[in-house]
Amino acid sequence: MKYSALRGMKDILPDEINIWQHIEEKAREIFEIFNFREIRTPILEQAELFLRSIGEDTDIVEKEMYVFNDKKGRKVALRPEGTASVVRAYIQNSLFNAPSPQKFYYIGPMFRYERPQKGRFRQFHQIGVESFGVSSPEVEAELLLLLKKFFESLKIVELSFEINSIGCKICRPLYKEGLYKFLGERVSNLCFDCQRRFKKNPLRVIDCKVPSCREILSDIPLMIDFLCENCRKHFSDFQKKLELYEIPYKVNPKIVRGLDYYTGTVFEVTTHALGAQNAVAAGGRYDELVELFGGPSTPAAGFAIGIERLVELLDKKLVLQLQKPLIFLAHAGEALEREVLNLSSRLRDNSFIVERAYENLSLKAQLKRADRLKAKWVIIVGEEEIKKSLYKWKKMSDGTQGEATLDEIISIMKEQE
Repeated sequence: MKYSALRGMKDILPDEINIWQHIEEKAREIFEIFNFREIRTPILEQAELFLRSIGEDTDIVEKEMYVFNDKKGRKVALRPEGTASVVRAYIQNSLFNAPSPQKFYYIGPMFRYERPQKGRFRQFHQIGVESFGVSSPEVEAELLLLLKKFFESLKIVELSFEINSIGCKICRPLYKEGLYKFLGERVSNLCFDCQRRFKKNPLRVIDCKVPSCREILSDIPLMIDFLCENCRKHFSDFQKKLELYEIPYKVNPKIVRGLDYYTGTVFEVTTHALGAQNAVAAGGRYDELVELFGGPSTPAAGFAIGIERLVELLDKKLVLQLQKPLIFLAHAGEALEREVLNLSSRLRDNSFIVERAYENLSLKAQLKRADRLKAKWVIIVGEEEIKKSLYKWKKMSDGTQGEATLDEIISIMKEQE
């Protein structure tokens, strides 16, 4: 029987993995400069963790979560996002007892059962950060600065930073009241999903992507016009911080985010290079989530980045630039295998990638294999070479060749890396 990966699940093959590793290395490098420390949480959690944080009436919970009962009948779920797990770890391990701010980042797979399409998979990968313990708008501004630095390190510069405020428990009820009245006069003309969302949580309607709904909602009331004094001041101070950091931004009052735990500041980083799926990072503040999970009242904010979309954005030439040169060791005869093993070890000690023929092949066949493997260099080991401690070398790309000691060959190869 021939097996295939499940629909929406994707193999990351060796020819592509370099670009993934590059993204992850840059994330670690930049995030740790900002004093974020890595945290790794389980992929499997209690389903209730996500039901409470994300919201039971969201599309993620209603349609997309992988939920099942384990062998003891406990309801568990594959994590659809990272924040809830980090908050659970923060409380369970009493990390709130350490001095603020507590700053973490994570890298790993998430799971949502949604229709696979370009840039969107059922197993997808995110890089995210979470910052706990500080309520100042400086936190959100620094998160956007962090994103800007990270994307610049990947040479991704054509991005749009969009921000909004979705209010707090003081001003949001007033907005919901106005929104409910507006939608009530139009609900019969909205799509089926929006009619259902209207009954459960009218805020969900704002984010509808159906063209007919977007037209109906073009003059919908905006949360930014209902902000209380504290939220308005926080959002204004946040914008001043962005200007101080010289981060270009625009206010998009229709950003609401798809997760219930957000309060106050929300933001998205978008690009026109990806078509309809244009968001590469998104996040905001969630000051009530730690307390909702049974922890102390703790202000918090964070964001998540889709790795698959970054891979799509980055130039494919980057993969070639990241590959270290392959060196092929060819030898004439089985009696020379010990010398080949010795040379392999010395080259690997100098961080070179080394390959050789493991079967008893002719020298011609070995050189052919080196060519098929796209080796940059070939070093030929023969009896005469061993006697003189000189080895023939060849650069495959331009055919230049010579004879030298191994140390001299290593110097030549390092100079031309």
